[in-house]
Amino acid sequence: MKNPKNLFKAGLKAGSHQFGIWNSIGESGVTEMLGNAGYDWVMIDCEHSPIEATAALPALQALAAYPQTSAAVRVAGNDTVLIKRVLDMGAQTIMVPYVESKAEAKAAVDAMRYGPRGIRGMAGMTRATRFGQVEDYFTTAEEELCLIVQVETAKGMAALEEIAGVDGVDAVFIGPADLSASMGYPGQFDHPEVVKTIEQAFERCKKIGMPIGLMDLNVEAAKRWIALGSSFTAVAVDQVLLSQSIHALRAEF
Repeated sequence: MKNPKNLFKAGLKAGSHQFGIWNSIGESGVTEMLGNAGYDWVMIDCEHSPIEATAALPALQALAAYPQTSAAVRVAGNDTVLIKRVLDMGAQTIMVPYVESKAEAKAAVDAMRYGPRGIRGMAGMTRATRFGQVEDYFTTAEEELCLIVQVETAKGMAALEEIAGVDGVDAVFIGPADLSASMGYPGQFDHPEVVKTIEQAFERCKKIGMPIGLMDLNVEAAKRWIALGSSFTAVAVDQVLLSQSIHALRAEF
């Protein structure tokens, strides 16, 4: 058996834009519904939601029914153990939050790779290896793994090229919320200085050929970011959609 192809990573390399949606409700039926909706990727969020690492497994299994929709997992932090666990569960695309330096980016890369190139622990009987059936998994796994680092602070922005230049970093994801706070404008995602900083990040990544993406729940703003060169854009969050629908319906009555 061959290792499954990472369509999300292939899309980044091809330069095609990919639409995404955030999964923050920890119930595999919800994840499956998102997978059925036709988005290019679904981000299972283990950072800002109650979804624990163990709940990521049924979410990944639910998305497996929709092979054209790529599954990604945002771990709770830049932690070797957390990354190892979701990789063993079969996640091929990992997002690591709050990366602020070249050293932190390198630590995330090391956690993604087996020795001697990294420090990922080896285990054979995992979902990632299709329970031992993937040929040469330990020497070929890296080819289909994709690492997204979140740059979401002023400090991280200052080191953007160094972070993006680390071998093994496949894409950069901007976090406007934390960025606004670190710049002194908490919650003001559309503050001119915050927007300007993100625009500059797009230009800087473009110059070095690094795919960059972000989340924007405002439709017009999201379209603008895509026009500016976003490679992968999250345009919705399941919990937000549910809340909006609930309140809109209540308002009708």
